[in-house]
Amino acid sequence: MSSETSQRTTERGRIRVSGFDVERVDSRDPLSSWQPDLQSEEGRGRLEYAWMRFKRNRLALFGAATIVFMVLLAVFSRPIQLPTSFPVLAGETVQPFSLAPADPANQDVITGYREPTLENLLTWPPTGLYLFGADWAGRDILSRVMYGGRWSLSIGFIAVAMALLVGIPLGSIAGYYGGKIDEIIMRLVDLLYAFPFIVLAIAVIAVLGRGYWEMILALVVVGWLPYARIIRGEILSVKENEYVTAAKALGSRDRSIIARHILPNAMAPVIVQATLSIGTTVLVAAALGFIGLGLSPASAEWGVMLNVEQDAIARGRWWAGLFPGLAIFVFVMAINLVGDGVRDAFDPQGDQTDTDTGGLR
Repeated sequence: MSSETSQRTTERGRIRVSGFDVERVDSRDPLSSWQPDLQSEEGRGRLEYAWMRFKRNRLALFGAATIVFMVLLAVFSRPIQLPTSFPVLAGETVQPFSLAPADPANQDVITGYREPTLENLLTWPPTGLYLFGADWAGRDILSRVMYGGRWSLSIGFIAVAMALLVGIPLGSIAGYYGGKIDEIIMRLVDLLYAFPFIVLAIAVIAVLGRGYWEMILALVVVGWLPYARIIRGEILSVKENEYVTAAKALGSRDRSIIARHILPNAMAPVIVQATLSIGTTVLVAAALGFIGLGLSPASAEWGVMLNVEQDAIARGRWWAGLFPGLAIFVFVMAINLVGDGVRDAFDPQGDQTDTDTGGLR
């Protein structure tokens, strides 16, 4: 037998790995070899991947910029002074700036309606007064739209946040424990789902009365249902994974398992739903204000402004109802663009979609 044949015979059955640099492995620091490379793709988490995909969506970025712009206009429209009942810094002004050209409560009933004009923008310094015209009481509509964003936008964000605080715990308990607890919670959800969204909100306001926090509570009562149902469905699938079984075997408490192992892997659909629900909540709040069940008629909430001026277009004062409705339209459109971007960012097939389209949206 030749030497070449003998070498092949002795090496038969051995596994040979190509591209394996033995010298590099021997010279590598054994401690640093276990540290993840935070700059590489392996070190990136799901949220970072979602953010990278979201940044490539130009429409979603435009919607986010629009929302930030409207929020800044609402916050800095008028100075913010803490109430006298505030425990710390009572009566202090925490936001001294005023971007609104006039006080939204200033009235000029004698003059009344004013058509939109650009004359004040051409003077120096430009004031922007009556740029959107004036309403029946002579109040500057631009100032009221800017200031009214505090009411409309805060109702949307606060109501959705409170609905999440109710829906996520109830849905998590129902999905994790199952059994009778699941039956009770889900039957309650089905019962409330039997009522139309707006009708149930009207019923709650009819019981509680009109007001800012009463409206938010009415929106929370009907707003937590989709979050509970979505998170329950996600937990039913996530809790069967091996890492959850391992956490139970190690003696972790149920609360710790849900908070640390299950919820982080089940929150993506809830985040998408919450983003899209902000626009829906603002629309419902405006609808309640339009039918007279919102805030007081003197407030600058966008739905209330539409209610007060609902006959203005028929009388030829088109500007009185146009600009509050336009503000609602722009915000809801922007939040829908952001919601679509968040949904695509958390989509597991998002990488494949970006590859097929070249990263363009």
